[in-house]
Amino acid sequence: MRVKLPPDAAVDAEVDLGTTDGQYFIQARLNVRLPGVERDVAQSLVDGAHLECPYSKATHGNINVVTNLVDVGAAQSVA
Repeated sequence: MRVKLPPDAAVDAEVDLGTTDGQYFIQARLNVRLPGVERDVAQSLVDGAHLECPYSKATHGNINVVTNLVDVGAAQSVA
């Protein structure tokens, strides 16, 4: 997409280990921070990265993964 990522871009992962009917499971939340990137562009980046990520591909259908876009804002103009 040729989007320059901000230097303070970050992904924080929260992983839960739980049980259902005596069986263990894991689930994850990926909180993505792309300050200064417009929300629709940031969401497209997050969605695309989630589809291409080798870990996401390996766990698809096996664990619940939620991506949350946090702390984004309108792109700042560069003079």
